[in-house]
Amino acid sequence: MRKTDKKIDNQLRIELTDVCETALKEIEGFQWLTHLVDYSNFPKSLQVVCVFDSNDNLSSFMGAGAEEGLNALIEKKLLGMGIQFKQVGKHITYDTEENCLRRHNGKWADRLN
Repeated sequence: MRKTDKKIDNQLRIELTDVCETALKEIEGFQWLTHLVDYSNFPKSLQVVCVFDSNDNLSSFMGAGAEEGLNALIEKKLLGMGIQFKQVGKHITYDTEENCLRRHNGKWADRLN
């Protein structure tokens, strides 16, 4: 990883940690988030993964259309870094601890690869 990539990654972590802290306080069942990126194809390769505890809580969240609010918060933080997408929703996915446990024995490293 180049020095500039490390700086971007550190800034991403700071901004997304802020999003995570807000979501933990405000969203039922939200657990954590992470990002995946290939810096040779940045920012197009950036993917943010938001993780909920259960499929039921994720379903309720999505059913209420609440992902628009979380997506907007993520987009605002990325814009603050100068990262802009035409459709930020294509760079944000939602998952659950329940699905990871069922399909990958709780091993997120396997699930995210």
